[in-house]
Amino acid sequence: MRQFTAVVNPTAGGAGSAAALLAVARLLREAGAGLRTEYSRSLDHARDLAREAGERGDVVLAVGGDGMAGGIGGALSGTGAVLGLVPAGRGNDFARALGLPHDPEPLARILLENEPRLVDTIEVSSAVHDRTAVLGSVYAGVDALANRHANRSTVLKGSASYYAGGLRAVTTWRAARYTVTVDGEEHRFTGYTVVAANSGYYGSGRVIAPGARVDDGLLDVVMIEDAPRRLFFTLMNELKTGAHVHRPQVRILRGREIRIAADRDVPYGADGEVDAVLPVTARVLPGALRVLC
Repeated sequence: MRQFTAVVNPTAGGAGSAAALLAVARLLREAGAGLRTEYSRSLDHARDLAREAGERGDVVLAVGGDGMAGGIGGALSGTGAVLGLVPAGRGNDFARALGLPHDPEPLARILLENEPRLVDTIEVSSAVHDRTAVLGSVYAGVDALANRHANRSTVLKGSASYYAGGLRAVTTWRAARYTVTVDGEEHRFTGYTVVAANSGYYGSGRVIAPGARVDDGLLDVVMIEDAPRRLFFTLMNELKTGAHVHRPQVRILRGREIRIAADRDVPYGADGEVDAVLPVTARVLPGALRVLC
């Protein structure tokens, strides 16, 4: 029987985080599994707790949103430890890409019975991140600014906070000149954002890269060029279905190593966390993480 250590972000989703874990924890224990619960003080602390649990041979449960999943999954990348997700944040985009249910009973069955699946991770390198691994995507531009606004929102939650943050970011955005190098080939354009996507989803369910797969050894590079603001708002709505990819302002490439630079201090984020500016390099690590899904 599997032994679990749940690493909990006590602030993700408010009381919902604790409730999500309690419902799953009861089912795991009723099945005879062992479960230890650790509450993190910070994302760095969560990474340390995850590494310690992985070294003991426990399945590490990331309880929270994409920041928690990315931080813990990144810490376990390349270690052989097994990750499980209990989605309890605002976005839960990597859990969505894996097809994980929110209902505790089917989620508990997956955690108890399914064999681990190998998925890719992303190694992020910059002045701030020294070869840090994340799970979902690295994005640089208006979306990173929107995410920063959403993270700081104290009134709106979930998708509403992302949408409001997006509106605020777009109305103040000044197009940046990007230089994007994909596997050594340089591409230049002026626009809104560049996304190096392992998962197809970001920003609380928006389908930024419909063709992205978490186990294909490649990153989908989505570049959104400059457009009138009215058109960009339309494009934002099309992210709900992935229809934006048919716009001439959207270009998608694929590669293993992507370097993103710009002509000014453009913010970038990774898995919901925004704390740095370009340049940044994202490199796929094929099959680096074992996940229950």
